[in-house]
Amino acid sequence: MGPILGAELIAAAGDFNGYANAGRLASAAGLVPVPRDSGRRTGNMHRPVRYSRKLRRVFYLSANAAMMREGPNRDYYLKKRSEGDKHVQALICLARRRVDVLWALLRDNRVSNSPHQHGNRCPKQLDNFIEIPRAP
Repeated sequence: MGPILGAELIAAAGDFNGYANAGRLASAAGLVPVPRDSGRRTGNMHRPVRYSRKLRRVFYLSANAAMMREGPNRDYYLKKRSEGDKHVQALICLARRRVDVLWALLRDNRVSNSPHQHGNRCPKQLDNFIEIPRAP
């Protein structure tokens, strides 16, 4: 997740202490299916009615960008596609997985060590987009 999506995530999610676990954050983003069962019908899952569209957009765009580069995210996406999921379904699965990874990083107070975290831009070029305070 880059600086722009990261800022959108913070703005959309607000205080992360409001979410008990990764499942609650994913549920707030609308990435957890809810049942629409009636009578004898079971397993009829659909997207929830109430969720944060902004939060869902952040995770969806993050998964879309991660899926395009070689690495574990693309491998997971291709695995879901080979299991028969359509493009959007596989992206939603990847977005949910990225919520779990993000939650683990926040919980353990760690940073990602992904070699692709800055995309094609090097960190020095990111200084042009964000004012980074420097220590004296």
